[in-house]
Amino acid sequence: MRLKFWIGAVVACCLGVQASAQDAKPKILIKNVHIFDGVNEARIENASVLIEGNLIASISTDEIDGAEATIINGEGRTMIPGLIDVHWHTTYAYTPATVLIFNQGDMSEVAIRSMTGAKETLMRGFTTVRDPGGNPFAIKKLIDSGDYPGHRILPSGPFMSQTSGHADFHSLLENPRSSNAELSYWERNMMAMVSDGVPEVRKRTREILKYGATQVKITTGGGVSSQFDPLDVSEYSVDEIRAVVEEATNFNTYVLAHVMTDEGIRTSVENGVMSIEHGFFASRETLELMKEKGAWLSPQAMFEQDMVWDSPVSAAKYKQVTDAVDQLYPMAVEVGVNLAFGTDQLLDPTKAFQQSILLARLGKWMTPYQALKIATSENAKLLELSGPRHPYQDGPLGVIKEGAYADLILVDGNPLEDLELVANPGETFDLIMKDGVVYKNEL
Repeated sequence: MRLKFWIGAVVACCLGVQASAQDAKPKILIKNVHIFDGVNEARIENASVLIEGNLIASISTDEIDGAEATIINGEGRTMIPGLIDVHWHTTYAYTPATVLIFNQGDMSEVAIRSMTGAKETLMRGFTTVRDPGGNPFAIKKLIDSGDYPGHRILPSGPFMSQTSGHADFHSLLENPRSSNAELSYWERNMMAMVSDGVPEVRKRTREILKYGATQVKITTGGGVSSQFDPLDVSEYSVDEIRAVVEEATNFNTYVLAHVMTDEGIRTSVENGVMSIEHGFFASRETLELMKEKGAWLSPQAMFEQDMVWDSPVSAAKYKQVTDAVDQLYPMAVEVGVNLAFGTDQLLDPTKAFQQSILLARLGKWMTPYQALKIATSENAKLLELSGPRHPYQDGPLGVIKEGAYADLILVDGNPLEDLELVANPGETFDLIMKDGVVYKNEL
């Protein structure tokens, strides 16, 4: 990888063209900052951070030699790690329902909306996301190359469900579908996948991993946006869940499951699923089981007013979900289950900005420190379940320490005292850096 970038820089120089941001990064010294390192509640006061390339080279409260480095004076601002969202749909967040669900668009439109949206996400300070469904592979490639600004992506590829499950967007008029029926347009384009029976889920899981997924997502319970699966249903048999888990394990990665009901969560975790997406109706006993198994809970701090659904079926299910949020978070914090932060904004580009608001909303149930730790170092631990499939292994994510990725934010104020500062990143985030590249600098 290093050789490739070196050759690319030489070729760019010889051809007289401008190298991209990824080809050559200057040394940067950020002085006079108070550091929240993503792990410890106490800030490192009056510190300096030296960035070389895409990594943090040095952190000190003493003077750091800034020779040949660009100097940025933080003027007493708080430095925090780049934020991580573990439930962000790159190709759904900025694509309206009219395009995806009502089939009035195509992948070209989805790709354009998603590529431009990725920059907006980055400019909110979210430097890394786990993408739990969709086809962001080309977008990830262009972002990682440095050709376009955007967040890091750990893609799951198309999320997969049974017939009449959360990923089944075929109309009733298409039923019954034969087992060898042609894939739908969105299935062919790796946006969602319907598969039934052990042999088929094995095959589709292998295809998803072949495409470059860093983890695999299945649905083991009903969903809000889907029309044919009430929230109380269980999806996929035990044998099917075990088959997907086995295939993912063979690829040295893990399975996450969209599921909300207590029974569905228990069935998923008991059969090897390591990350529960949503989980709104979990009981205390089930959360304790998850803690025992080391599984993760990734709920969303959604309120009823956050989303408007044209479908009365979805609107009714969404009301059930949001009514449960206020009970789940306090119980999860008390039990001590591995708790992640994800937002699941989708199908309405005018609502994507709520990603920041949902992070600040965690302050209703926990301290600012707990919330910020979850959105940085704790989320990074969840991403590490991808093992060798994790695409970013030059250094750790979600922390500020020597050798870590230089994903950094300077906040005008102290978010450890006032979590609302993260709700308005356009005003309070004065510097945003990802991979050693400064994308915003108001200093």
